Amino acid sequence: MSQRTPPEGDVQNMADAVVRRSYGKLVAFLAARTRDVAAAEDALSEAFASALADWPRNGCPANPEAWLLTAARHKLIDLGRREQIIEFQPIVDGLEIAAVNPVDEEIPDRRLALIFACAHPAIETAIRAPLILQTILGLDAGRIASAFLISPTTMSQRLVRAKTKIRQAGIPFSIPSRDQLSERLESVLNAIYAAFSEGWIDATGTDVIRRDLAEEAIFLGRLVTQLLPDEPEALGLLALMLYAEARRPARRNRQGDYIPLAEQDPALWDNSKIEEAETLLKNASTQLQIGRYQLEAAIQSAHIARRRTGVSNWASILELYEVLLSVSGSPVVAINRALAIAEIQGAHAAIEALKDIEDDPRLVSYQPYWAARADLFARIGATDRAREAYEIAIGLERDPATRHFLQQRQSMLALTASNKG
Repeated sequence: MSQRTPPEGDVQNMADAVVRRSYGKLVAFLAARTRDVAAAEDALSEAFASALADWPRNGCPANPEAWLLTAARHKLIDLGRREQIIEFQPIVDGLEIAAVNPVDEEIPDRRLALIFACAHPAIETAIRAPLILQTILGLDAGRIASAFLISPTTMSQRLVRAKTKIRQAGIPFSIPSRDQLSERLESVLNAIYAAFSEGWIDATGTDVIRRDLAEEAIFLGRLVTQLLPDEPEALGLLALMLYAEARRPARRNRQGDYIPLAEQDPALWDNSKIEEAETLLKNASTQLQIGRYQLEAAIQSAHIARRRTGVSNWASILELYEVLLSVSGSPVVAINRALAIAEIQGAHAAIEALKDIEDDPRLVSYQPYWAARADLFARIGATDRAREAYEIAIGLERDPATRHFLQQRQSMLALTASNKG
């Protein structure tokens, strides 16, 4: 096995890169036979710790994935001997990675099977997408909870129960038959989109973990469309992610400042991704089955049209948001609908529209809600209410560039007020 001794600090970076790239693939492979996701995650975590101790001394292996998998397999064997919960010997015999020299072995990618296992009907509907995010992408309960607007403690408890259910029910790690796919597909698509959204937070792609999340989500989206080439919502989701990813180069200026969509330079958008998204959305529309992701992709397409016309088609955007809200009932959609209303009917009408969701407890810690309120109150000259909403939004925002953008908007309130005075 070819190895090299890395410079100081390279081991951690290499191990981190392998885990980011291969976490879901390795967990899926380990859990496929044991049907114990928690044990597979624990074993891989211990293998990662072993790598940080071994690789600085003995050099990084030529096939780090296989090294981690072999180490994790031994951890599973030790666990089985200690706890005698699962019969591990057949699992060991079935593993396709040689213990002595795994360099040239190919590790089967069973992520798609694990994804559909996590979306099994025996798993509580609300936890399927979060479970996929943790098992496939390794997101912690806190980050997942933020994406689904619930507390980290509640999310952690639900994830533990779901993994226990998989083990106790013996849920198979396999891609279900065609007639079973439809009842699982929504959860799968929701998880992929949640992963993309988490990666989308890093607009410049400088946060490697988040950049990999966005790329991984698009990869998983492609896998699903390959499995179900005529499924309109799968096509719609892939189109939606590509539309958004196409705008990444325009989301920051050279100084790293945040640029909102309305102020972005369309010339910087990635035409190849846009063209692929347009084709996907057109293909989805031929199925005559409208769903959430097709509608969201259509909204992005309407925004993208500005690169040809020079103006935003707010009438079409608002119409699409109206339909999407009736389909999803999502408070996030309601916020975006209100902002579209503001462009056509004015800020007063938009503020009135937001009253329908102002008592939703999920929005208390949702930054875009407070940023929207701040912007709308600023437009009507309600400076104090705008400043207060900006303060909350700034406190909730994680991205430094977006936080700075909000702070700038807040500071402009005082200038505007003084000019009017």
